[in-house]
Formats: sequence, structure tokens, C-alpha cells
Amino acid sequence: MPELQRLDARHASALLRFERENRTYFARFVPDRGDDYFAEFAARHAALLAEQAAGECHFHVLVDDDGGVLGRFNLVDVADGSAELGYRVAEQATGRGLAQEGVRRVCDLAREEYGLRRLVASAALANPGSLAVLRRTGFVPVGEVLLDGQPGLRHIRDLVPTG
Repeated sequence: MPELQRLDARHASALLRFERENRTYFARFVPDRGDDYFAEFAARHAALLAEQAAGECHFHVLVDDDGGVLGRFNLVDVADGSAELGYRVAEQATGRGLAQEGVRRVCDLAREEYGLRRLVASAALANPGSLAVLRRTGFVPVGEVLLDGQPGLRHIRDLVPTG
């Protein structure tokens, strides 16, 4: 089973390869990162690691046995016990339950390691796979949103039991 690892400097080249190889695939569901993302990748990667060190975000990669990146699972805008979840899985890794398993693992880390109580996630209506992953991992739709001008659903998952 692939391993979920906290992002660090050693992941840079594999992460860049993952983003390049899946750029067209990802653009079918989410806005393209643009050419500058790839041209300035080293600086962006260093900035992400600085944000993570400051506790503002928690970044994770799902890696295979050879160290290749199969997916990203990020918790951003950490504040007041809450964060926004974002994730993407390589096209060649879809249909194997990796997105669902990665989201479950990140939810566990959010609660157990980072002390978060609530996660928010959004997915475009045109991305039924992502919407299904959110439903299967305990996220509840709470309203409609626009994602880069496209209709989507905002979801919330409480990480601590109520009652």
C-alpha cells in the first residue's frame, strides 16, 4: 500500500514530475496551475515548506514503493481548529481507492496530530469522483459554491464527536 508522508524537501523532484505528468488530466477538473508554477517550482516548494513549518498548512504526498508521488493531500488555511482540505491523485492511480484512503488518513492526522476539529472541502459538480470521495469519507454538503466560475459543492466534516 502506498505511504502517506508529510511533505519535505526530498519530495521536490517526484512532486514536480507528478504535477507535470498529470497537468492535462488535472486541468479537466480544477484550474490549471499555469506555466509559472512549473518554472518557479523550486521557490514554490520552499515556500510551502516554510508555511508548513509555521503551522499554517500541512502538506502530504502519497508515495509508491519507488518514491513516486501518486497523490497530494493538503490541509491549508489552518486556523481556529479548522482547515481546508484539497487533494489530487495521478490519473494512472485512479480507480484504486487511493483518493478515499488518502482523505481518510489525512482526516485522522488532522484530528490526532494537528488537533483540528473541522475540515472544509469543495469539489466541482463536474468532478463526480471527488464528490463521491468526500461523501464516502464523512463530509457533508453544506452549500453551493463557484470554483473558478464553475458550480460546486462545499462540504464540512466535523472531526470530533458531538453530543
